[in-house]
Amino acid sequence: MEFGMFHEFQWSPGESEAEAFQHSFAQVDAAERWGLDAMWLAELHLAPHRSVLSAPLVLAAAVAARTSRIKIGTAVQVLPLCHPLRLAEEVATVDQLSRGRLIFGVGRSGFPRTYEAYGVPYAESRERFAEILEILKLAWTEPSFSYQGRFHHFDKLTLVPKPYQKPYPEIRIAATSSDTYPAIGALGHAAFVAARLGTLSELAPHVANYRAAYRAAGHPGESRVYLRVPVYVAETTQRARDEPEESIMRLLRHTGALLGDSAGLPGARPIEQRAQRAQHLRTVTYEEALADKVVVGTPGAVADRLRGLREELGLDGILAELNPGSLIPHERVMNALRLLCEEVMPRFT
Repeated sequence: MEFGMFHEFQWSPGESEAEAFQHSFAQVDAAERWGLDAMWLAELHLAPHRSVLSAPLVLAAAVAARTSRIKIGTAVQVLPLCHPLRLAEEVATVDQLSRGRLIFGVGRSGFPRTYEAYGVPYAESRERFAEILEILKLAWTEPSFSYQGRFHHFDKLTLVPKPYQKPYPEIRIAATSSDTYPAIGALGHAAFVAARLGTLSELAPHVANYRAAYRAAGHPGESRVYLRVPVYVAETTQRARDEPEESIMRLLRHTGALLGDSAGLPGARPIEQRAQRAQHLRTVTYEEALADKVVVGTPGAVADRLRGLREELGLDGILAELNPGSLIPHERVMNALRLLCEEVMPRFT
């Protein structure tokens, strides 16, 4: 079971941007020191007073420079917003700097507003994603490569540097809608799953579809699934329940607002499902969230819940969101991280 921390480099109320970076890097350093397996870096744009993490590969290079053991992942790099040649160069560079500790998590993002800001039509996101992923693999594996697609054209180019890992860093893809699960399985990559827009109990049939498509495509080895989920650990049940409440509910309401805002935009489908999920997130109670959207409790209770999810979904690892909503103070995030590393992780060895 791989244990990672999903990090947005939160910008909490009352902090400066400099303090947001300072506190986040202190958490990265602690994760390295306490034995966490992986640090996962989000990609968020135009998110004032929520996050300063808009350049995940830049921060991945910084994490690589200050650590020696922990794996560094992107969760996720939004491929359709990138130029594939520049991205191929930067990913390979970070993989070299980290000496093969990079995990390349990719996705499309479910929110079209960032696409509008970048001048990229969201309706093109699926096709752009597939094209860029194909270009990346060619650039990393071929001595020289050419490509003629709808959006990009390259003729006899040689990428420098090549990745440290051969043939390239492990690729994991975010499943954001029901049809993406079998598509990821057919490609033969590991899948990220999450319950931010839905519930944990909804995931099992989607994961089964992913695994069936993986097997049907004849890929070697086992399919792999990693769950991104809000996690909070404290010494008592009451503290674990009370301390993250405001922050978790802020995240759910904010996500519901973003989802509702995007429901009618071009390329955002299905509209009816988006509107229903947005309404659910606007009205969900904390009790409902505790039951089927988050994992909170004492170290023993969190370990038990994660064991149950591992059995139900066949999980290979988690990406624990230790500060969903960006309102949990730095000191409490550090305590939750310590408890996760020192008292939850050992129960899985």
